Amino acid sequence: MDTITLKRKLSTYESDKGYLRNVSDDVLYEVLMAWENWTGPSAEFYRSLGFTYKQMAGIIGKAKKLKREGRFGSSEFKQVKIDTPIDGSIVASDGPCAAVEIVWTKGQVIRFSGVDFLLDFLKKSA
Repeated sequence: MDTITLKRKLSTYESDKGYLRNVSDDVLYEVLMAWENWTGPSAEFYRSLGFTYKQMAGIIGKAKKLKREGRFGSSEFKQVKIDTPIDGSIVASDGPCAAVEIVWTKGQVIRFSGVDFLLDFLKKSA
C-alpha cells in the first residue's frame, strides 16, 4: 500500500490535538506492513505519513503487540528450506518419527515427535 492512501486512512483517526485515537485493527495492520517493508530511514516513513515519531510510536507498538498475540492471523506461509547443516542433516520422515529427525555425524539420530519439541531443542541448544 502506498503511503498516500495510508496517510488518508490515518488522518481520519486524528483528534483535534493531533493524537491518533481508536485506530482500527485493519489500519494498524496496514501501518505495520508498510513499516516492515519500508527500506529508508524511519524519519522519512513518519514524514511521508504526515506524523511525528511520537505519534506513530504508539501505533506501531500496538500493531506489533496485536501481531504477537495473533490478532492479525497468519499473513503468508513462508517456507524455510534447510539444505544441510554443518554437522548433519535434517530429514522429514514418514517412518517411526511423525515429524522430524536430525541425523548428526557419527550416526547419532535425534527424533522429534512434533515441531514444537524441535523448536524447543533448537532454542536451548543455541
